[in-house]
Amino acid sequence: MKRQPTSVMPWSLAVVLLFFPESVAWGYRPFVSTDAAVADVREMEIELGYFNLERDRGNNTFIIPKAVLNYGLIHNLELVGEFAVEEPRHGSARLADPALSLKAILKEGFLQEKSGVSFAVEAGPLLPSTTKEENRFGFEGTGILSGKLSALTYHVNFGGGVDRAKNNPFVVWGVIGEIPIRPKLRLVGEVNGESARSKSADNSALVGFIWESPLPGVFIDAGVRRGISRAAADWTLTTGLTFSFSLATAAHN
Repeated sequence: MKRQPTSVMPWSLAVVLLFFPESVAWGYRPFVSTDAAVADVREMEIELGYFNLERDRGNNTFIIPKAVLNYGLIHNLELVGEFAVEEPRHGSARLADPALSLKAILKEGFLQEKSGVSFAVEAGPLLPSTTKEENRFGFEGTGILSGKLSALTYHVNFGGGVDRAKNNPFVVWGVIGEIPIRPKLRLVGEVNGESARSKSADNSALVGFIWESPLPGVFIDAGVRRGISRAAADWTLTTGLTFSFSLATAAHN
């Protein structure tokens, strides 16, 4: 299972790019938080984490794959689906963090090529995972603000909901910063966290990059995340890519 993504994924990506005309994607891995933008109407954007390694107190967990699918329903509204497959060093693979949500732009701004900040909301159910501790439905809603200060692009997230474990209320937050260092290369960082009732806060920080590859609309990312609270994993290494294609154009081919 660990080797499958490295052998199958490049061929799958090549097939997709051959049969579906590409379109520009913002390239929004490797963050936990998100931006105030949505996919165009009938556009499918796929954010794929093809290698993620989490190290916590000497134990390694592989998360392969970790995927987010964004589909543009109507103008300024998209459907978001996400899931991950975790494989601990000792134990069988399990489905982790499945969720569905709707993301809507409430105020168009610089991400929509308008003046001012962009503002969006994302909300939806947290689906049961295959672990006994998280086998219930939950819910999460988040407000998202994206803006620009000189060369710095920033995204601020704040929200909350109830978890899959015991329907405990929780709060989530995150701040992303991006600075271009070359025409197609961005240095990125994120600080984010989650706090739930009767649980320790899970806070971490990430440093990484996003590179726009020579293939149109394909972005490659990598990052290192460090836990900054007791409940967070010590270290996480993540690599992935983002690409998109228009289902409307493909339907006419």
